[in-house]
Amino acid sequence: MQSSNPVLTRGRGFAAMNGTQTDPLEAAYSAPSASAVSTGRMTIEDVVMRTATLFVVLVAVGSVAWGMNLGGGALLIGFGGGFVLALVNSFKRVVSPPLVVAYAAFQGLALGSISRVFNDVYPGIVSQAIIGTLCAFGGILVAYRSGKIRVTPKFTRIMFGALIGYMAFGLVTLFTGFPGGSTGTLIAVAGVALATFFLVLDFDQIEKTIAMGAPREESWRMAFGLMVTIVWLYLEVLRLLSILRSND
Repeated sequence: MQSSNPVLTRGRGFAAMNGTQTDPLEAAYSAPSASAVSTGRMTIEDVVMRTATLFVVLVAVGSVAWGMNLGGGALLIGFGGGFVLALVNSFKRVVSPPLVVAYAAFQGLALGSISRVFNDVYPGIVSQAIIGTLCAFGGILVAYRSGKIRVTPKFTRIMFGALIGYMAFGLVTLFTGFPGGSTGTLIAVAGVALATFFLVLDFDQIEKTIAMGAPREESWRMAFGLMVTIVWLYLEVLRLLSILRSND
């Protein structure tokens, strides 16, 4: 197997074939650094760029939906289309960037519509929800990068067990309605916490996928997964704030 070490490949191969003596350290420092373009593998910069692209699409479509005040029809189309595309993108073997971008567009339609509805009832709540989402994202990212939160098999099992329970509860509330009072507040807080901690699983998956040398196209899948969690977090924060403000 050919070594990827520049000291070995340049010092013993290229230099020997050309009959010249090249300092291995000089060859190592003069060699171009690896990048997604040269290696074809995913980097963290790829994930950041793809995620930023998806959020530009989401914000652009959301702004139009907000400004036009499209109402419940657009809300249903947005969430329905987003749900279908989420399933397709989750189970699709080969990632499809157009479908990922389409998911962002549908979510933008849904979030722009529902945000307008909430803001009409509780003026200023959307800006509060955005700030809350950014604070939660930034805080959990700092905690993860500092090593204060580690992803272990036990942590993963707990998170997915909690998710299953929360989803079951969500199905029940479709027929019974969401609890009010202090019970509803505690459940909404739990939803925000669950969505926030799922970001840790996303960060861990991104790091593992990069370490495995996944192809560059997989950065779209990583960005998609990150967007799904952030959208979920925003909706949970929005619901929590609406409960708190309705109790005032």
